[in-house]
Parts: sequence; C-alpha cells; structure tokens
Amino acid sequence: MKCVAFSLAAVLAAGWAAHAADQPQWGQRFTRNMVSDEKGLPASFDPASGKNIKWSVELGSETYGSPIVANGRVFIGTNNRTPRDPKHQGDRGVLMCLDEKDGRLLWQLVVPKLGYLKVPEAEVRSSPDVYLDWPGAGLCSPPTVEGDRVYVVTNRNEIVCLDIHGMANGNDGPFKDEGAMMTPDNAARMEPGLLDADVIWRFDLVEEGGIYPHDSGFGSILLVGDLLYVNSGNGVDNTHRRIRRPDAPSLVVLDKKTGRFVARDRENMGPRTVHCTWSSPAIGDAGGRTMVIFGGGDGAVYAFEPVEDTGEFQTLRRIWRLDCDPDAPTDDVHNYMGNRKVSASNIKSMPVLVDGLVYVTVGGDIWWGKRKAWLKCIDAVSGREVWSYELSDRCCSTPSIADGLVYVADSGRTVHCVDARTGRAVWTHQTRAEMWASTMVADGKVFIGTRKGDFHILAAGREKKVLAEVEFGEQIAGTATAANGVLYVAAMTRLWAIQEGAADANVKK
Repeated sequence: MKCVAFSLAAVLAAGWAAHAADQPQWGQRFTRNMVSDEKGLPASFDPASGKNIKWSVELGSETYGSPIVANGRVFIGTNNRTPRDPKHQGDRGVLMCLDEKDGRLLWQLVVPKLGYLKVPEAEVRSSPDVYLDWPGAGLCSPPTVEGDRVYVVTNRNEIVCLDIHGMANGNDGPFKDEGAMMTPDNAARMEPGLLDADVIWRFDLVEEGGIYPHDSGFGSILLVGDLLYVNSGNGVDNTHRRIRRPDAPSLVVLDKKTGRFVARDRENMGPRTVHCTWSSPAIGDAGGRTMVIFGGGDGAVYAFEPVEDTGEFQTLRRIWRLDCDPDAPTDDVHNYMGNRKVSASNIKSMPVLVDGLVYVTVGGDIWWGKRKAWLKCIDAVSGREVWSYELSDRCCSTPSIADGLVYVADSGRTVHCVDARTGRAVWTHQTRAEMWASTMVADGKVFIGTRKGDFHILAAGREKKVLAEVEFGEQIAGTATAANGVLYVAAMTRLWAIQEGAADANVKK
C-alpha cells in the first residue's frame, strides 16, 4: 500500500484546495480533528443587538447539522417547517446552499421522509415507521465539498453527489430524475425548478447497500483521492432489540465520480451494533502505514487498509480492532438497552487521528445505554489502548486536539480539557445543559454550544478562562464552524454568521 500512503501525503502537502480558509468538510481533512487555523474570531458577540453579527438566516424548526463553507457557499442541513419554495410542503429533509456573503438562498436539496421500506418485513405494516426517518429531524448530515461537487448523506440514507451550482447551469447527468427523487411516496410527480438541487448521481444505502436505517441517516463523507468512505447507517428496528440486516455493511466505499460501489467491510458488526452506525471514518499515516480508522456501532475501533480501486468489488482488509469496553455484555446486547447501569457501548463520534494516536469517545448510548463514557487514546500502529479518561456521562462529541491538549464535551454538562500524552484532567467547565455538539478550537479559543442554547467561548490552554457565554434561547446541536474569518453557529431555527466588527442592522430585536 505504499502508493496509497504516498498519494495521501502528497494531497496533505498540497492542501484541500485553492481556498485554504474554507471549511469543506466536518473537521479537518483526513484527521477529523475539530481544529481550525482561522484567526481574528470574536471573543464575544450578541445575537440580540447584532454586535459582531455579519448576517443570520431562518432555517427550519430543527437543525442538527453543522455548517460547511466552500467556494463562496455555506451549506446547512435542516427541515422544511419554513418552506423556501411553496411547491415543497410538509415534513422534509433539506440541505440549504447559501451565499457566503449574505446568507441568500442559492438552491436547496429537498428530500421526502422515509416511512416505508421495500423489504418483506416492512411491507406488512399498515402505517409508516417513524424510526426509519424521525419526524422533524430534517437532513442531519454535514456535506463534503470538493471543487464543484457536493457529497452528502440524506435523511433517506442515500449518498448523493450534487452540482455546487444547482440548476443554474442546467441539469447535468447522468442522474436526470430529480423530480421523482423529491416527490413523496405515492404522490403526483413533482418537477424540479431553479431553486432545486442538481443531482449528479445517487447511491441508495437501503436498496443497493442492503442496510436497515434507524432514526435518521447521518454521516460525514471522507473523501480520499477518487474514493468516498461512508458509514452505512445500519441499525436496530423500532423495537430497539432487533437488527433486521445483520449482514449489512457498516463501512462502504464508493467511486466519487460515478457512485459505483467499490468496497465494504465484512467484520460482522451488525449483530453487535447497539443502536446505529453513525460514526464517520478518518484516515492517516502511522508507523509508515496508511490506515482508515472507523468507530463501529459495536463500541470497537477498527483500522482498515485503504482501498486501491481495481474495478473489482472488494472487502476492506482489517489491520486491527480494539474493543473499547471489554467488560460490557457481549451476548444479546439489545437486552441491555434500557438498563442505566449495565449495557454495551457504542461510538457516535468520529475517531481523530493525530501524530500516530487515535482519540475517540465511547460509552453507553445517549438514549438507551448506561450513563458511562470514556475518552480513549489508542496507539494507531499497534491498536492498543494508551490511556482511558472517564467522562461525566454519555457522549457523542468528537474531540479536538491542539497543543498537547484534548477538548471534549459530554452529556453530563461538562467540557473537559485533558492532557493528550497522559490522559489526566487539566481542567473542566460546567455548563447548564448537556452537549451533543463537538468542541471546535480556533484562534486560541474553544467554542461549544449546549442543548439549552448557551454558547460558551473558553480560552484554549492549560489555564481555564471563560471568555464569554452567549444566550441563543434555543438548542444548539451542531458544531461551530470557522472559515474565512467568520464563525458560523447553527441553532435550531437560525444560522448565524459571526465576524469581528460586524453589526447586522436587520437582526431580530
């Protein structure tokens, strides 16, 4: 695999693209580290007065995604509670493409809810299964952008490639049936317009990947060369005690140009998946070897060899596997889902690969599992645990690693600063609510929002210092994004662009 390692190193040296200050995917490219090189970000701001607010735009009623910024555009997933196009009515998943300058809507991908599956077990139902695509959740996945292509996982667990220009430059192929894709099941076929997305290709993880989804599709696509690595979204059914597709993949690989299915894992994670496969992969070099790092829904971290596309369908080759909770139950793990003291563990966050070490959070499921979780540090060469730090409660936050420190938030209302070498606590900070978002470190600051709407700005470093606490008045579930001197924060119903010295005269008083 030397050629793969060499090509990865070359891409790392060259950078993501000409727009080095963009943020074209969730976390740093390859490593997934929640750290940005942006400078000059404000240490405080005020949504009420407009201080340091560049612009803000209305979203739907629920927003769980994180903003992505690339090529003069801002992308954010939400729902359709406030339709931007009157022909799209009702509950939908929406990916909005906004003008980076002022937040003006350029186009949107609108996706009907997934209520039924074309599989024998689901056909006998007389009513839709809300657990396939949770009502109101919208489109949760942050896209990955490269050049004029946007790659995203929809709420129907489709992987789609979109034209960054939308329909403004015509309906490019090979996919031409956007009308059918945006039409709800059993409804009259809709016709796409200038505000609709231009789909280049589509891969359906349910029909083509063989998965059974749960709650909502979520994934941050890892783009390496001509290949896309994507977590599958395979999970439990509405009973939370059955995996209907135990043989389905947990990690898939597609060709970025065509959507062709290139490879999958065969690690038998399905029967051991506690809730769903929501953790996205990272890639990097360790000990002179390139490896893809993946957090399984079974609470284990896997290292795979990267794929060289030969034209033949492949099975991902495992390098190592580490069970992050070896004392947890292993037989019939779904019998423990409602037990707050004993359960198996899963991984919702992304693993981060920095300097030959993997950092990942793992523990009881945030809805069903035990109220325990850990921040783990793993040697990427051997796959052995280096240290384990116990968090205050369950966790779905991806860690940020900067200057020898690890920052991570949890559902126990605590932000942790941990020594990256020893795993010892440096400081902690209590908030008023649990956190689903990940910390984001930039410009010597740590940014994090909570599920009660308080947004915290802390000084990065070994000395704890609170710089600001801003009230948004509504839940913040996504991770803050920094790009081109602007901080972006998505609250439930509004996206905010925050810049030092800006003053939005149109902000709601």
